[in-house]
Amino acid sequence: MGAEQMADGADQGADETGPGTAGRVPADAGRGGGKKQPSAPPPVPPRPLDAIDQDILRILQTDGRASIRSVAERVHVSRANAYARINRLIDDGVIRGFSARVDHERAGQGASAYITLKIVQNSWRTVREQLEELPGAAHIALVSGDFDVLLLVHAPDNRSLRELVLTRLQSIPEVLSTRTLLVFEETDLGPGTATGPTL
Repeated sequence: MGAEQMADGADQGADETGPGTAGRVPADAGRGGGKKQPSAPPPVPPRPLDAIDQDILRILQTDGRASIRSVAERVHVSRANAYARINRLIDDGVIRGFSARVDHERAGQGASAYITLKIVQNSWRTVREQLEELPGAAHIALVSGDFDVLLLVHAPDNRSLRELVLTRLQSIPEVLSTRTLLVFEETDLGPGTATGPTL
């Protein structure tokens, strides 16, 4: 089952406008005065990022604690300009937030695993909501291939990990099967961030 098949909630009906439908009376005729229901506005396309925006993103990905003044100096714009650009990147959803890189073993989560799941068709949104509630869930992805979902979890120890898989995951009705891949060692290649930029 591929990702495209699983994205539930898509409209699958089509207007009947083909041969043999001429003269057919709409089912709601006479009940709403023929008024069109207001449709949701189309999504706003993302604004293009210029070279300065890209440089700001690289700086903040490397050091999320960089001050506005420092960012402005490094990209050669005024502090007000840098502040406005960062706020726009946040408002547009380009910057989704600031977080700390954590050494999970030192934080008491010494057992990590990637777990693959096969799930019932068209149940992705329901399953995702339940996976988000799992303790230690770090990353959830809907994927194509031999399984449907890839889940990364961190747990205090193997016993807690086993409990999470055998009790919590397998009790979700839409989960058909799971496979657990223990992580023996990992290297985080992502740039580190800790807090948002300061004035």
